[in-house]
Amino acid sequence: MDADVIVVGAGPTGLMLAGELRLGGAHVIVVERLEQPTGQSRGLGFTARAMEVFDQRGLLAHFEGLEVAPLGHFGGVQFDYTVLPDAHFGARGIPQSRTEEVLERWAISLGADLRRGWEFLELEEHADRVEIAVATPRGVQRLSAPHLVGCGGGSSAVRRAAGFSFPGTGATRTMYLADVAGCGLRPRFLGERMEHGMVMAAPLGEGVDRIIVVPDRAPDQERERTVSFTEVAAAWRRITGEDISHGTAHWVSSFTDATRQVTEYRRGRILLAGDAAHIHLPAGGQGLSTGVQDAANLGWKLAAQVRGTAPQGLLDTYHAERHAAGARLLMNTQAQGMLFVGGPEMDPLRALFAELIRYDDVKRHLAGLVSGVDIRYDTMAGGHRLLGRRIPPRTLHGEQGRTSTTELLHPARGVLLDLAGDAALHEAAAPWQDRVALARVRPDEQEAGLADAAALLVRPDGYVAWAADRAGDPQALEALRAALHRWFGAPHAPAAGPGEDSGGGGARAAGAARSR
Repeated sequence: MDADVIVVGAGPTGLMLAGELRLGGAHVIVVERLEQPTGQSRGLGFTARAMEVFDQRGLLAHFEGLEVAPLGHFGGVQFDYTVLPDAHFGARGIPQSRTEEVLERWAISLGADLRRGWEFLELEEHADRVEIAVATPRGVQRLSAPHLVGCGGGSSAVRRAAGFSFPGTGATRTMYLADVAGCGLRPRFLGERMEHGMVMAAPLGEGVDRIIVVPDRAPDQERERTVSFTEVAAAWRRITGEDISHGTAHWVSSFTDATRQVTEYRRGRILLAGDAAHIHLPAGGQGLSTGVQDAANLGWKLAAQVRGTAPQGLLDTYHAERHAAGARLLMNTQAQGMLFVGGPEMDPLRALFAELIRYDDVKRHLAGLVSGVDIRYDTMAGGHRLLGRRIPPRTLHGEQGRTSTTELLHPARGVLLDLAGDAALHEAAAPWQDRVALARVRPDEQEAGLADAAALLVRPDGYVAWAADRAGDPQALEALRAALHRWFGAPHAPAAGPGEDSGGGGARAAGAARSR
């Protein structure tokens, strides 16, 4: 085998997945058609939940000048997202090119093998591996690995080659996006609807405006296509009457409101993540953020499969958890599209929605939906209020001083939080200490969210797999052992001895050795 996992696509999803796989000890090759990043940035930020994912890997510090936006919108109707605890509209003003730069540097520093200028051509699945053909500067080459993940975006060649079903709704309109200098446009942050369509404009600084043009006409085709600034300027003038043809376009592109999702995120040894698995109308940075969350969910599970520690069925939970999350993404972006870019026929619905959003319960529901804070995986359903939910970002105090729930997840291992000093927890979890770290900590008294829990088992992706308000209870300990088996496999490794790294370094060293 050339690697444990081959990832096709070096966008945010593929790079995030590569880093996650390396933290889990898997040797990963990333093949990317482009020889250099384009530098273009459709997305200009990411959601609150994506921020937490980056924070749990220590990446937030690399986004200089990061600012959180409390005010956001749903379908163009603005409201305060902080009405829901831990929610906000996300990090704004971070170009996607910057996100990719941070993730690429991180993945490579962990030992990911990134091969630019390598274009995926075809695949062949065997009983023990997937073999792909790639066009390289030196001709066609073949690579093989036990697992292949398509992260190549909405036009994923892996998805087509593997025969994934991709149902949904076709495009009803084509939209244009451009970053234009020298026009001095009036800001239209939440869009302005006119007789022949809708336009948006937002200043990016240094005399550059980002514009979106939504003509009221049928699309030429569903798939995105190359457009010229002349075409975009003509559409802008047709809708607004303003001439921007004298401006200088840094780049232009087109997109549609087609909405599709694969029926399965995994077919044997082939998996999909990010836009390769779901396409939708861009709204609030949710596409990039959902792809990053797909990668965080899949990475540790696939790495465990490679290491041979994964319990039966672990990899299947990737589809079970992320397909449902993707379906909610498609639902909310379709709803926003109807409100946002629909014609006059949607005015009654807009009026009704404006009334409903005055209620705090409605605001909380929508804030949770768009930010991703409301995600709860049914695979961990149970009586405790935190089960299946991400552990909230909270300050903690322990034997080594101040830490946080996100900092404890930096090594991408499971974490058992002992919040009550219960020795029985240590004994119960000891057989899994090669995969699960024990943290004796107490929550900051000034922060809510964990105060009532005595102990929590947190997966490497930050989701709570077991929780107890009375950890020493025999039934609670039995449930803890069951959860450890369920998510981390059978206990078989001895405790770390002198000179060994109990923080996950052993697995990473093993992966690095394979990569050499």
